[in-house]
Amino acid sequence: MTDDKEKGKLTLSQMNSGEIIFNQEDRVAPLSLIALQSATELGEKINAYLTEWASHSNRPQETFLIESECPRFSSGDGKGLIKSSIRGDDLFILVDVGNYSCSYKMFGRENSMSPDDHYQDLKRVIQAASGKAYRINVIMPILYGGRQHRRNYRESLDCAVALQELQHMGVSNIITFDAHDPRVHNAIPLMGFDNVIPSYQVLKALFRRVPDLQPDRDHMMVVSPDEGAMNRNMYYASVLGIDLGMFYKRRDYSTVVNGRNPIVAHEYLGNSVEGKDVFIADDIISSGESMLDIAYELKKRKAKRIFAYATYGLFTNGLQAFDKAYRDGVLNGVLGTNLTYRTEALKGREWFCEVDVSKYIAYFIAALNHDVSVSRIIDPHQKIQNLLAERRRCCGQ
Repeated sequence: MTDDKEKGKLTLSQMNSGEIIFNQEDRVAPLSLIALQSATELGEKINAYLTEWASHSNRPQETFLIESECPRFSSGDGKGLIKSSIRGDDLFILVDVGNYSCSYKMFGRENSMSPDDHYQDLKRVIQAASGKAYRINVIMPILYGGRQHRRNYRESLDCAVALQELQHMGVSNIITFDAHDPRVHNAIPLMGFDNVIPSYQVLKALFRRVPDLQPDRDHMMVVSPDEGAMNRNMYYASVLGIDLGMFYKRRDYSTVVNGRNPIVAHEYLGNSVEGKDVFIADDIISSGESMLDIAYELKKRKAKRIFAYATYGLFTNGLQAFDKAYRDGVLNGVLGTNLTYRTEALKGREWFCEVDVSKYIAYFIAALNHDVSVSRIIDPHQKIQNLLAERRRCCGQ
């Protein structure tokens, strides 16, 4: 029997089997969850898992959600308000800085909330806690300013400054998903920072969506869309045991369009993709132009089916280009998580497959609240191997 079991603490084996036990004496402090306006849907799903697990404990709880609000004055000024006591609680604050569907009125006009507005609301709620919480943890799937991760010439470093600001405000842990560049953690080296990659959830959703997919070297390949996404694609290729190819972007460094150097061409490096299913993983689909260019290039090289995944499907230029690629048989499916806002139009598309990460976040919250290791949650290698073994049995391999 392990030390954790002797102490009655929550163990990862219990977590993986779904037997989450909330014992009052095991937690570092009573658990509270605040889901800001930008993340209410995801917050309710997380809360459902937490309350279900708590219902089997010695102290059931109807909800862990704490009601909060960030009202605005007509001039645009705002304030944070927490409507219940959080004194002595292990407080988790969930925010989606990428939710552009939220709005507020300013001088009679309707304004859409930008990442700056969401980040400011997060700071307001932290201020409203007034140092009364036992510990403050921020769950920010899309890192505020995360795409501006390095300095070229005279540029701001928004993400690094924001992380330092949260640290100075008393935040103990930050949980993010698939950071554009996880090295931003260097800005706060002494603070808890977990960059989580939902690899198991993605593969599970992919195999459910495509029952005849065969994850072996003869039938499938992983292709990285650029050099920046190599690490995540290397991981998928390694755990699946299949070949890896990559594209690199040839850019025109003499001009700047929309804040970046335009891409001249996508050059491919790797083995032949002819007759094979291809899986492409990236952190963000913004406009989607790069992902579509790569899909068309792979089709020219006679790839069989192409499945793209991005943790955050933003589709800033709309869905029409992806609709056309799907109709033309160029792109067979796009996977994206529910970690950020998705329009109803996107969720209704036949080619889109949603990856639900709410249970994964609930695991993380439970682990931190019970002060146990999260290493096996971050690296679910064994769960992926079990998933692959089941898939191979289904395929008769």
